[in-house]
Amino acid sequence: MSRRALIQYLELLKQSGVRQLFQAPVNIEAVPDKRQMLDSLKAAYADCNKCPLAAGRINLVYGEGNPAARAMLIGEGPGEQENLSGRPFVGAAGQLLEKMLAAINIKREDIYIANIVKCRPEGNRNPSQEERLACLPYLVEQIQIIQPRLLLVMGLVAAQTLFGDTNTLTWHRENHGDFMGIPAWVTYHPAALLRNSNWKRPAWEDLQAFQKEYENL
Repeated sequence: MSRRALIQYLELLKQSGVRQLFQAPVNIEAVPDKRQMLDSLKAAYADCNKCPLAAGRINLVYGEGNPAARAMLIGEGPGEQENLSGRPFVGAAGQLLEKMLAAINIKREDIYIANIVKCRPEGNRNPSQEERLACLPYLVEQIQIIQPRLLLVMGLVAAQTLFGDTNTLTWHRENHGDFMGIPAWVTYHPAALLRNSNWKRPAWEDLQAFQKEYENL
């Protein structure tokens, strides 16, 4: 992580009241293979109880995909099907996501998929600030390991959490930022598109813009 990116991350935690970070139970420096490293951390965090979401957990939904991915997709949190399976984006929103990616010539297995929180919020509510910040170090750790060159951020919760603001989704879509020094593109969450088909056209425009950046890597 660059100095600028580290300062950005620490400032976000400071503003949110976090004073102590997790200590990873796995020595990532001693594990040279990225996939092995991620699998080790997934196992290590399986019984995490750092926030209230642990009470409703069936499976920790750590993340999955290509550990050497050029792009990483970041959603909000697991739903019912994800909680049951332990895999991100496998329900109706996941099926739509795969179609969205296929439309821009990206296969699911080409990228790495993770969420802001690793356990399902009851009733699919938005995760609280406490819950987001409890999980954020896990996501940062994943990004450090995978070292993607682009981030595709899906939904308002994910965008506001990463950028530490209260701006609207439209603002985030129109003002590309970066997280940990990595360019980030924001668009609608697939679950939102299932609720409102009027957002599919602007989402398609977002994906086309992302595709141009991805293909230029």
